Order: sequence, then C-alpha cells, then structure tokens
Amino acid sequence: QVQLAESGGGFVQSGGSLRLSCAVTGRTSSFDDLSWFRQAPGKEREFVAAIRWIGIHTRYADSVKGRFTISRDNTKNTIDLQKNSLKPEDTAVYYCNMQRTWGQGTQVTVSS
Repeated sequence: QVQLAESGGGFVQSGGSLRLSCAVTGRTSSFDDLSWFRQAPGKEREFVAAIRWIGIHTRYADSVKGRFTISRDNTKNTIDLQKNSLKPEDTAVYYCNMQRTWGQGTQVTVSS
C-alpha cells in the first residue's frame, strides 16, 4: 500500500506555469503506473497524464499534450507534473493516483 501527497497548486494567470509534485511513500513496484487526474467544479474527474513507476513510458490526455510533462524525481521519490501555457479550463483540483490510492488533491486556479 502506498501513500500519496500532492503539493504545488496555486493561483496563476493564463499562459503561466506551475509544477505539481506527488510524494510517494510505501511499497511500490517498477510496473506500477502513477497517474494525475483533475476534477473541475461540476465535472467528472478526468485523466491528465500517467507514467510507469520505472519512469520510461508516459501518456497524456489530448487536452494537455505539448503543454504538460510528467516525470519522476528519483532523489525526492516524487512524480512531478510540469504545466506550461496554462489556460482557464485547466482550473481544477489535481489528484495523483497509484495502486487504486488517491492523494488529497491540490487546487490549481488559472485566471483569464
């Protein structure tokens, strides 16, 4: 079982950047996937990006391709989500997910 803790959310203007981190503790497997999801007010939670824990394979939602980058920081044991060229429609609570476990979420607000 793993424990997940997101950080790095905040308020940013349209076109700006933010970097989210998901700290992972507990037992992991090289073949685990860690995913970022987001949920905007009144909408369902949606997939954003994922990375294999071994850190090689990545995949993205079409809406964030070319703007977001998911990566692993081995020194900190985190999975990071670098978000560039942010848009107001990126406003949501961002969650990380691994082994069917969710973090508590971190709010990202993008103003127009």
